[in-house]
Amino acid sequence: MILFPAIDIRGGKCVRLKQGDYSQETVYNDSPSDMAKEWERQGAEYIHVVDLDGAKTGNSLNSEAIRQITKAVNIPVQVGGGVRTMETVDAHIANGVSRVIIGTAAIQDPSFVKEAVANYGEKIAVSIDARNGFVATDGWTETTDVKAVKLLRWLDDIGVKTIVYTDILKDGMLQGPNFDELYVMNKASDLDIIASGGVSTAEDIVKLKNMDLYGAIIGKALYEENLSFETALEAVGNEKTNYSLYGRR
Repeated sequence: MILFPAIDIRGGKCVRLKQGDYSQETVYNDSPSDMAKEWERQGAEYIHVVDLDGAKTGNSLNSEAIRQITKAVNIPVQVGGGVRTMETVDAHIANGVSRVIIGTAAIQDPSFVKEAVANYGEKIAVSIDARNGFVATDGWTETTDVKAVKLLRWLDDIGVKTIVYTDILKDGMLQGPNFDELYVMNKASDLDIIASGGVSTAEDIVKLKNMDLYGAIIGKALYEENLSFETALEAVGNEKTNYSLYGRR
């Protein structure tokens, strides 16, 4: 299982929000690229980046900060937040991003998701952000009537290979992931599922690994030093073997 340290960018800085609430922000580093280099130094094999401004506005406002991250590290970087047009996808790929994560557009513009997958294949992932099992959009500010598992199955049908699943009510709360929902999602298809939201202890990581998840994103627990990345790697096994950039380990 791959561990993804998260770098959330707002206003060009590395921040964290509580339950996606833009009024509850903590700044952890003025330089996202320095933060990325630090995670690489500590043994990260993949970086997860979210453009929070993009997620809220639909415009990729932190593209330069993201480009600096991809230049600063020698490990792959996946990016989400505000990816709603092919121009944004193209720009991220051109900036050295290894995997682009589409969120809100998966509900609002299905044809765009199909086009992105047709053009870039496994370099496209989709973020399913859910509240009580229903998909949320627009930087988590709106909740739809679409069941997360129904969206998952449609994405499987059109050729998506990787899903980032976030339970909004768990995000930034340091209370553990929603294991029940993750189990349902992981068993509903053969897609690679990356758990996001609430991962805060070594026990969480072991449980996710035992559920055969492809990956787990860790954010606030690292920045608040509730969990060290070294401990997280130890929990997952930290096998330093060659791995497929997009496939299951």
